[in-house]
Amino acid sequence: MTSYLFDPPKVHSVPVKGEAGEYPINRIFCVGRNYAAHAAEMGGEVDREAPWYFLKSASAHVASGATVPYPPGTENFHYEMELALVLGAPVFRADQDAAMAAIYAYGCALDMTRRDRQQDGKDHRRPWDLGKDIENGAVMAPLTRAADWHPAGQRIHLEVDAEVKQDATLDDMVWNVAEIVSHLSQYYHLVPGDVILTGTPAGVGPVVAGDTITGGIDGLDPIELTLSDPE
Repeated sequence: MTSYLFDPPKVHSVPVKGEAGEYPINRIFCVGRNYAAHAAEMGGEVDREAPWYFLKSASAHVASGATVPYPPGTENFHYEMELALVLGAPVFRADQDAAMAAIYAYGCALDMTRRDRQQDGKDHRRPWDLGKDIENGAVMAPLTRAADWHPAGQRIHLEVDAEVKQDATLDDMVWNVAEIVSHLSQYYHLVPGDVILTGTPAGVGPVVAGDTITGGIDGLDPIELTLSDPE
């Protein structure tokens, strides 16, 4: 039996409706600029040749309903409302049919972002890690199994203190979920535990300590996050 010098990190997991066990998180892949209007508001364009990605650590996960401190190192902390999908089978070099068959469940997610640190990366042609891979920066609501819900143009929305900030439909995505999983599987041996956040609509913006973020996608459990004072 292997012994360790210190306790291994805890396993982050997400509840699944109708399941006694929770879904353990392995990796979190995030699709960049998957809504044309959001790409435009960020001063960029959609790459229509293929989707592209960045990653968040599993340790960035926090459950919906949490209250977390405003993070250090930023003065421009942004929300991004997203559809998350999670895999229930291995996927490698899959076509779109096989990619869809491997999706286990869907849920609401927030990709919280230090926008000023992300912009630093863009300006200096450096990685986005300080902007995107943030403690408490991958918020996930309970999941709904793919057998019980399918993406088909549902409304996706987000509010800050009950004021609507993002409001679109899943049909606005440039790359649909089958295309994303199939494409990503050309580069990785995807496995159960892998999470994919599929991009955010237009309307992103800053939040401050004391704000409560809520959001939803029709047919899925809603999401909520409250920000407290910085540590």
